[in-house]
Amino acid sequence: MPALFTNDQYAHYRNILHGERLPLAFVDLDAFDANIEYVRTIIEGNGRTIRLGTKSIRCEPLTKRIFERGGKNFRGLLTFTVEETAWLAEKDYDDMIVAYPTMQPSDMALMAKMTKAGKKVMLMVDNIAHLRALSDAGQKAGVEIKACLEVDMAYRPLGTGAIHLGLRRSPLRTPAETLALVRSVKGLPNVRINSIMGYEGHIAGTSDDVPGKSLNNALMHFVKRRSINEFSPRRDEIVQALRDEGLDLEIINGGGSGSLISTLEDPLVTEVTVGSGFYCSGLFHHFKDVHYRPAAFFAVQVVRIPAPGMVTCLGGGYTASGAVGSEKLPSPVLPLGLKYLSLEGAGEVQTPLELPKDHPKLELGDPVIFQHAKAGELCERFSELALIQNEKILDRVPTYRGEGQTFL
Repeated sequence: MPALFTNDQYAHYRNILHGERLPLAFVDLDAFDANIEYVRTIIEGNGRTIRLGTKSIRCEPLTKRIFERGGKNFRGLLTFTVEETAWLAEKDYDDMIVAYPTMQPSDMALMAKMTKAGKKVMLMVDNIAHLRALSDAGQKAGVEIKACLEVDMAYRPLGTGAIHLGLRRSPLRTPAETLALVRSVKGLPNVRINSIMGYEGHIAGTSDDVPGKSLNNALMHFVKRRSINEFSPRRDEIVQALRDEGLDLEIINGGGSGSLISTLEDPLVTEVTVGSGFYCSGLFHHFKDVHYRPAAFFAVQVVRIPAPGMVTCLGGGYTASGAVGSEKLPSPVLPLGLKYLSLEGAGEVQTPLELPKDHPKLELGDPVIFQHAKAGELCERFSELALIQNEKILDRVPTYRGEGQTFL
């Protein structure tokens, strides 16, 4: 594999960003388009499709670019709130699964409104209360609202739940548990389960090819394969049980970016969700099975030289959500070899960094290039993304925030 970053790349970005107001978030279109093409090549000809995870993009113009360049094998959105879904529906998007359940009456009304307008929208469910709320909204509006049933794909090697490797999402794990829910809502009016999702987040979001960590990589890859060998047949059993029960499942969704290859190994899966891979943020650099190019960055300016071999930048403390840990800090990727100070880390207003001995000369005002640990969360900090191509800023496009939208 070629190096992810080089100091020549730093010189390239520094020239383009000269004179720009910092902090600035930007997307390298060459890398972004290469990631689209990479996913398209993998999915091409196998009868499945790619569903785009909007949480990981949060920029509608780039969402549009993915579909334009991805072609016929890219279809549908996995959104993260009902309000976001309704906003995208107004922009003429269709075929949307809302990835997280909700009980808010306003969300139920929006689901009914979109359905009545002819949009193909589904809301994630895993509890009878979710389905009853949809049923009530459907009855009030006189429409049948669609639901997507989520099942748990986590790995429990001891079978009891004492060890749970994966996300805490749906309580539905077995064919029996899933059937019990489906049977409990039989005859519930104005709601229908038409799709199912099993998100293998512990496969899709866990690195297993990190340089210098061969033992840990081998362990992670081993656990991943054991987990895949357990949940793939279990997912297929659930799907078959639901079909035997009379459910017409239009969509069987799995994913996402880090599990693209392994999810496609399951012949019953009809589509895979991909999102973070298009930006290839900090947590998506080192996977054994998939290889994306880092495409989304932010730059902050050097404003102090507090000691030899050290610079301090203005801002930079854009820490990712999730369990607290150093991996959730943004990565200072360019110039190569920058390191945080243990007592300060990435700060809200200043971020000091240690320089390697062979670093390019840095002057006050020069940019330092970071990557956010996660993908779309970067867009919550910036109102626009600069699009870089052909040695210049080609365009500037609004993020969700730049269009006045903050959905969570």
